[in-house]
Order: sequence, then structure tokens, then C-alpha cells
Amino acid sequence: MIKKPINIKGSSFTLSVININNAPLEEIIKAIQEKVKQAPNLFQHAPVIINVANLNSECNWLDFSRAILATGLHVVAVSGCQDSTLRNKILSSGLPIINEGKVIKNYSSAKVLTNKNLAISPSILINTPVRSGQKIYARNSYLIITSSVSAGAELIADGNIHIYGMMRGRALAGASGDIDCQIFCSYISPELVSIAGQYWLLDQIPVELLGKAVRIYLRYGALYITPLIH
Repeated sequence: MIKKPINIKGSSFTLSVININNAPLEEIIKAIQEKVKQAPNLFQHAPVIINVANLNSECNWLDFSRAILATGLHVVAVSGCQDSTLRNKILSSGLPIINEGKVIKNYSSAKVLTNKNLAISPSILINTPVRSGQKIYARNSYLIITSSVSAGAELIADGNIHIYGMMRGRALAGASGDIDCQIFCSYISPELVSIAGQYWLLDQIPVELLGKAVRIYLRYGALYITPLIH
């Protein structure tokens, strides 16, 4: 049987989205450089999506994209473009423009539209340590880790994430956009935590909660962290 030269299939990847505000290019690049310096293992040479919803046709896209590339990031796509002139500049540079899922802005009863019919299947249980470089994705499921998670490891789940050992890697709950998902951890000291795209790096977590048992969740579109044991 002759094999086809290529096969095309769907897949899932977790990418960081950088939301760009209408600020001087120098300030934007400086802010990106600081983030890369804070977490080089996470951001150095990382593929990212740039959200340009706050930019207009006055943006010099060629200089802008070159400056971002010089920070060590690799822009793989652009989202949020609302200006037709800027859109043409982006497409001419060879980058695709993608659309993100829409979210209802009334957070008192907010649900992600793309998650409306998501059925969470039984939890995925991992009883062994998650080592640096390992990546676990619990598609349409909760993820439960009973052992430790090393720095450089990544946990991704469409549902909640529970970690009962030491957490030093990255945990991304609500990966498909569910803002009601949460992260529960018995010992928190992560490189990154994220829920439905909102994320914190290690230095954004209150010092008094590092190494403690915590619950991380979204409220009114912002991340919150509280002790599990009062």
C-alpha cells in the first residue's frame, strides 16, 4: 500500500496571547523583555499570538513585528485585528489572522460561548511524578495529580486541575475557555498558572501563599488566589 505524502489532522496547542495596548513601541518592547527575563524557560523562543485589537492603521507593522521578534518570541499568528488597513499590512507580512472565541462580558452569569456544549468526561488521574519536559493534556476532562510536578513540566486541562504534591511547573485549567474552572494545589510554587487564558507568573503570586495549599479561580475576569485551609 502506497502511503500518502501528507496527512492532515486536527490537534490542540496551548499558546500565550500577548494583548498589545496603544502605547509607544519602546514601552511595549521593554514590557515584553521584562516578561521574557522573568520566565526565560517559558517565553524564550516561544511561539505566541499577538492581539492587536487596540492598534490602528498608524502602527508601523513591519518595525513592530521585527522589534517583537528581537525579544526572542516567535509570532505565529495575530488576533483581534479590527482595522482593515492594519489587517492588510499583517497579511502582507505573511502572518495569518485568527479569530478567538467570544466571551460574554457579564461575569455575574458568564459562560464561554465556545464551551456551551462541552461535556466533561471522567477525570484523568496521574499517580507518578510529572518530570521536566513532560506535558499532560486532559481533553474535556479534569486532571488530578497525586505526586509532584517539576519545573519545566506542563499540565493542561479543559476542566479543573488538582495537584496533591509539590507544584513547580505550569498549570493551565479551562484550556478550552471555561471561566468557571479552578486550580487546587497543596503546595504552590509554579512557573505559571492560568485559567481560561488569564495567567500569573511565579512573582505575581503573594509571597505569603507560596508553598501553601491554595485555590486559584477567576472572578470578574481576574485571577484570585485563596488558602485552602483557613
